Amino acid sequence: MRNSGSPGTAAAHACLDLMRSRRQTSPKRLIDPGPSAEQIHALFEAAAQAPDHGRIRPWRFVHVSEVARPALGEAFASALRERDPLATPAHWQDARDKALRSPFLALAIARLDDAHSGIPAAERYVSLGCALQNMLLVAHALGYGAGLVSGRAVHSGALRDLFGIEAGELAVCFIAVGTVRQDKPARARPAPREFVSIL
Repeated sequence: MRNSGSPGTAAAHACLDLMRSRRQTSPKRLIDPGPSAEQIHALFEAAAQAPDHGRIRPWRFVHVSEVARPALGEAFASALRERDPLATPAHWQDARDKALRSPFLALAIARLDDAHSGIPAAERYVSLGCALQNMLLVAHALGYGAGLVSGRAVHSGALRDLFGIEAGELAVCFIAVGTVRQDKPARARPAPREFVSIL
């Protein structure tokens, strides 16, 4: 076992400090510059380090390129019309505009098919959550703001069609990365005693 003064302990404290200083940042507060191609590769490489019971890779990501943003905007507008017949053209435009936020945007998709029925859905979601957290932490370490965003649109037919989401897959959320327009105060985090019990 390593002692409290070992290099490993120093690395653990540095990792914890990184986690403590990370903030959830909504896409509307993320502006250019965004991550470079090399940094984007690092984000996805971080995702690949997530735990993966059975090595089934129970998730995938779709990076939304700049040229695809208008199509995503139309899918958002279509999703709004699908769920709210009373939405106005102004509301549709607001939905379209959401696709233009954040320099980097990717959709996280959980793979829940039965090809590996021995791996429960809960484990697959946990693996995706770890992949997303890895990406958030690396984005923060690179000096960017980042956040997760979902909403009812991710389950719409329009988005399923646009992203080629197949049967047995579920769109979970978008991950957005960019330069923070303005920092916000840190929110209080729970102390371990608030959520840990002893059996």
